[in-house]
Amino acid sequence: MQHASRFADMAIARWSLNETSKVVEVASNDGYLLRNFVAANVPVLGVEPAANVAAVAEQIGVPTDVSFFGVDTAERLRGAGHSADLIVGNNVFAHVPDLNDFVGGLAILLKADGVISLEFPHLLKLIEGVQFDTVYHEHFSYLSLYTTERVLGRYGLRVFDVEELPTHGGSLRILACHVGSGAHPTGEGLEKVRADEAAARLDDDAGYEGFAPKVEKVRSDLLAFLNQAKSEGRTVVGYGAAAKGNTLLNFCGIGDSLVSYVADLSPHKQNKALPGSHIPVKAPDVIGQSKPDYVLILPWNIKEEVMESMSHVRSWGGQFVVAIPQLTIFE
Repeated sequence: MQHASRFADMAIARWSLNETSKVVEVASNDGYLLRNFVAANVPVLGVEPAANVAAVAEQIGVPTDVSFFGVDTAERLRGAGHSADLIVGNNVFAHVPDLNDFVGGLAILLKADGVISLEFPHLLKLIEGVQFDTVYHEHFSYLSLYTTERVLGRYGLRVFDVEELPTHGGSLRILACHVGSGAHPTGEGLEKVRADEAAARLDDDAGYEGFAPKVEKVRSDLLAFLNQAKSEGRTVVGYGAAAKGNTLLNFCGIGDSLVSYVADLSPHKQNKALPGSHIPVKAPDVIGQSKPDYVLILPWNIKEEVMESMSHVRSWGGQFVVAIPQLTIFE
């Protein structure tokens, strides 16, 4: 929520957004970002395909169009007077099955000097951090700046600035505009990320070679650890029934003989089983009752938060473990 409010404050100040502007968010969810613009009297429109979620946004004063975004939706919205000074797409670009239709829609709906802001996990960080567990069903693309510039360029859009973010193990916020707009000078962040990707050779096969052996090592190291713990009579449980954790567990072939259960805060996941591995999901307070020797943190991107909230694990000598980018046991 703080990420959303900070973004809104930045955007309003940087692009002088006011009551005559229009901010459109694609995949706007329940309006948690756009409500910050509403509070500042900046007109908004959310585009959200889930009608039940869109209804929640409407209840907090965020007008929402129930649709999937693409060329047809963009043309309809432009015809209805919703051309945008700012189009926001946070954590949606990698989920789009047809990038050409999506980006074509962005170009149609964007005003002549408008700005597009897209946030997505950075492919470079995925490779560097061996983040193979983020490769799962919701993601259609794994994006670099190199690829993004070329996709946007096909529709007359240019990236003028890039910000590196810590979210999701390392993300990019790219800012783009129409090629013909002179309102947005090139920022230093763009050249920096271009140089980083060039050094990593993401424009060539060489940038991807060696990734598979690193993934295999994560699997072999984790299995060796779990099998040794089992042979010593030590118990291991997991924390966080997130999608990335399911990818890791299933890739490694881990079941409840090695990880007894996975704790998760969501009541919607508790008393169920993880897909594939069939490991039971329980409430976090079960950890305090069973007192495991190790807690394997599956959402490694929030490991500090988990270790802080579950600090009582250390009171009985329990330790925290993460598997990615390499097996690490925290005392």
